[in-house]
Amino acid sequence: MSPAGSLPSTSGSLRSPALALILLLGALSASYLYGLGGVGLLGPDEPRYASIAREMARSGDWITPRLWGEPWFEKPPLLYWLTALGRLAGLDDHWAPRVPIALLSVLFLAAYLLLLRRIESPRTAWIATLILSTTAGWSAYSQIGVTDLPLAATFNAALLLALLWLETGSRPAILGAGLCFGLAILAKGLVPFVLVLPLLWLVRRRWRELVLPAIAAAAVAVPWYAALLALHGRAFFGEFFLRHHLARFSSGETLHAQPFWFYLPVLLGALFPWPAALALLSRRALLSPAMRILAATALFGFVFFSVAAGKLPGYILPLLPPLCALLARALDSAPRAGRTLALSAFLLGLCPVIAGILPDSLLFGLRRASFEDVDLNFFALILPFAALAWWLDRTARRIHAVTLVAALAALGLLFVKFSAGPALDQAVSARGLWRKVAPRAQSTCVDSLHRAWRYGLNYYSVVPLPDCDGGNARFMLRQEPNSIPRLQPRP
Repeated sequence: MSPAGSLPSTSGSLRSPALALILLLGALSASYLYGLGGVGLLGPDEPRYASIAREMARSGDWITPRLWGEPWFEKPPLLYWLTALGRLAGLDDHWAPRVPIALLSVLFLAAYLLLLRRIESPRTAWIATLILSTTAGWSAYSQIGVTDLPLAATFNAALLLALLWLETGSRPAILGAGLCFGLAILAKGLVPFVLVLPLLWLVRRRWRELVLPAIAAAAVAVPWYAALLALHGRAFFGEFFLRHHLARFSSGETLHAQPFWFYLPVLLGALFPWPAALALLSRRALLSPAMRILAATALFGFVFFSVAAGKLPGYILPLLPPLCALLARALDSAPRAGRTLALSAFLLGLCPVIAGILPDSLLFGLRRASFEDVDLNFFALILPFAALAWWLDRTARRIHAVTLVAALAALGLLFVKFSAGPALDQAVSARGLWRKVAPRAQSTCVDSLHRAWRYGLNYYSVVPLPDCDGGNARFMLRQEPNSIPRLQPRP
């Protein structure tokens, strides 16, 4: 499926694809893995999922997820299995939840590049992989142990293999698509069934050929669901399907209700520093059937997640791979893209600001973060590189220009990671709190603590601290609204 309208004279070429792939994957692995344990587990989800996986590895029960001994039916098991395997491999409390996710991300990016090369063109595939791997959204979720990246990787692998099947008629491709789709169901339940609807509609006349991938997907996913239904019956069905799927979509009762427009700024932030490339999208980017299917998937998914009452930023991560492929096709076919690439590079001058506001944003929300400390010196530092990106595109070396901006983006995201890391570890992760509590753990109880801190503290303490509703604990943890927890003597 060769992309019509591409401009070899302005896009450049890749003279050694194998070497480029090896260098790219090596750089991504180093970027995602380096310093992975420098920040403690964040939020309520990462330590909770890691706790479940730790118990799974310790008990040997790989069927029923359990949190502190009680069945926990919120999510399917793929993330737990990956983390439990990390623990059995000898990884510590921070590497076990994160290393499997980082490696899965790099593995998917390799597949993304290789499959797009066959579906579109080598240039489009290279540009798309550079963009996706250096977006703030993909990079961030490649380094935390939550369910969003496993869903995004497995679903998009299935989608790209299905597109390869449409192009070549390859039975191994459509069989692989079914297997990956089954893994996506094990990553996040019913969500893949929604995201695949545009593809199913567009290939509905070939429905008989979809029986094979449907059987493959069922062979991967059905055994675990059948086992949970047999073991736990209504308890599993009501919690997993009714509460964490239907109620989350319709009422936001699981604490994540947000307005309809919530994902507009989230998407722009997730694409950082590449959102300027959205301006290049045009009909030229939709000339091939594959790109039209990717566009339909991204648009339908965005509308679906926007309509849903319950919203979290990571929900739209599966939309980034198709969207980045569209941006890459637009960049590859645009007569001029120098201004867009220069602006993308220039936006990286915001990295110090992002590093400064990140801890407060995670603690109290973006609205309470301060944007006053904008240092123009960083924009002055990045300006020559932005000019260089413009010049490279102007002189018919677009691949070089995109690679330059991607390298700058990777460095910028590493800067954010290490600049914000100490503050995140001390003020946002419960690891810093546990260091203060640990010497007095036997005589400390919990008076009031936000769920994010409670799950994190329970992960590090292994045995949860008791509530202050009795006993003779001498110290207590108390957290006032919009503040961090304090360890203080008990009255």
